[in-house]
Amino acid sequence: MEASSPFTFAIIGLIIGFAIGLVCYRLFSKGQRDHATLKQALLEREHQIAELKKGMGSHLSGIQQHLINLRHEADQLEQHIEKEAAEWKLGTSFTATTTQNSSMTTTGSESDVNTPRDYADGKSGTLSEDFGLKDSQKDTDSNKAQPPRY
Repeated sequence: MEASSPFTFAIIGLIIGFAIGLVCYRLFSKGQRDHATLKQALLEREHQIAELKKGMGSHLSGIQQHLINLRHEADQLEQHIEKEAAEWKLGTSFTATTTQNSSMTTTGSESDVNTPRDYADGKSGTLSEDFGLKDSQKDTDSNKAQPPRY
């Protein structure tokens, strides 16, 4: 085969045309540009998510440190309360329930305390089951005495 044969020029022309077409397609293709912009946006979002995760991690570690500090302070207060209870000879089982019971016993024993009027103790309190359902005799007598109005 000769170097200047028409088939050689045709094959070289096809190869060069294919290469130019491929380059033009890549440069001017709208889909390729959209793909590149989406890829860039995805990378930016992944970077933002990584920063948010890092910030959230530091935030959660800060909260955890605050909880540790609160527990430590609660332990110190509990030790202080036990120390004060020992000084006053109140015993070591000094809890919130004993403070409530001691406040009730200062006003009287628990059996001496009357039930408040609004509890359903069976004496027509406001929380009684029949509260507001029964009409008093005065209301029914006064309603019967008046004639119906039209």
